[in-house]
Amino acid sequence: MLTVSAALDALKQQVRLNPRIQTLSLDEALGYTLASAVISSLAVPDFDNSAMDGYVLAVDDINKLDSYTLVQRIAAGETGRALMAGEAARIFTGAPIPPGGNTVVMQEDCTVVEGCLQIQGRLTLGQHIRRRGEDVQAGREILPAGCRLGAAELGLLAAIGVAHVAVRAPLRVALLSTGKELVEPGQPLGAGQIYNSNRYAIGALLREAGCSVSDFGIVADMLADTRAALQAAAQDHDVVVSSGGVSVGEEDHVKAAVSELGELALWKIAMKPGKPFAFGRIGEADFIGLPGNPVSSFVTFQLLVRPFLAARQGGQYQALWLELPAGFSLAKAGQRDEYLRVRIENNALQPYTNQSSAVLTSAVWADGLALLPAGQTVKPGDVLRYWPLRGWRSV
Repeated sequence: MLTVSAALDALKQQVRLNPRIQTLSLDEALGYTLASAVISSLAVPDFDNSAMDGYVLAVDDINKLDSYTLVQRIAAGETGRALMAGEAARIFTGAPIPPGGNTVVMQEDCTVVEGCLQIQGRLTLGQHIRRRGEDVQAGREILPAGCRLGAAELGLLAAIGVAHVAVRAPLRVALLSTGKELVEPGQPLGAGQIYNSNRYAIGALLREAGCSVSDFGIVADMLADTRAALQAAAQDHDVVVSSGGVSVGEEDHVKAAVSELGELALWKIAMKPGKPFAFGRIGEADFIGLPGNPVSSFVTFQLLVRPFLAARQGGQYQALWLELPAGFSLAKAGQRDEYLRVRIENNALQPYTNQSSAVLTSAVWADGLALLPAGQTVKPGDVLRYWPLRGWRSV
């Protein structure tokens, strides 16, 4: 079996860049991936301006004068006239620095008496002035190709006057579930049946990854049905994702069906949870087979599928591993790398009480994954690698 690292390397070799490009307005572009780098045509800010509400001074000899003649008022969006040495202007945040102005003093450090501005404290020449181009320089690349557009990126594009961007069209993903025991939420459960949680969890993960998802429903545990469903899903889709049916049981037909329709390039990963993971190709579509257990599919998606989908869209996605002490002990060493669902409590990692791959509450409770390498035991204080899954958690 491949390690997670080796599996990632193997998946990288299979990446084909999504060729479809579309142009979107900034209002539409959230979550999309840039198809080409963005070069700024202007500087930001485009003029020297005040960093705060206060007074701009024409300082001739720093700290020589403690009183300046107040001659004008400059609001944001206005242009003041030139200042002579010893003159000052009332100025507001973002307003242009007038010619001759070279220092801004905050209003809290000033007193106005009969048209004269009196300064308390020492000055530093050039203080509180935002210089032209200190944020963005004209002609410089501000966002690279492959950048995922979030709120900050969209704000930066707007700041340089960009209204539309060329982005990679969303990957078209067909999602299907296998298992005669599965029932859709809202329907009554029969004996031995469970609700299809993977459809919603995996579908949400795919949409978070910027994909357009088509739901192909639940496939019966029969080879002919599985083959037909996979063949249909591969039509007009870039990726086919299934959950369940990739293990070695008599009711698991996905592996055999993919092998008949195309090729299976990757199967079984030395990780816990998530060993029965598969990758291959059906026609022109990539195939990804996720385990049926909900936590296994959740973890393998995070570690393997998300980076692959990002690469197919021209971007990158890497786990941000941190190092934190364990707040627990584990005397029995495992045979595979294990990804524990943990949360940070009192500056140490604590695991969920039940690490079963069927216990989806562990993924809701956890704020991250802790890597426990194969053959390693744990005692309190041991440093483990920790990957935060999100910036918030359920209480």
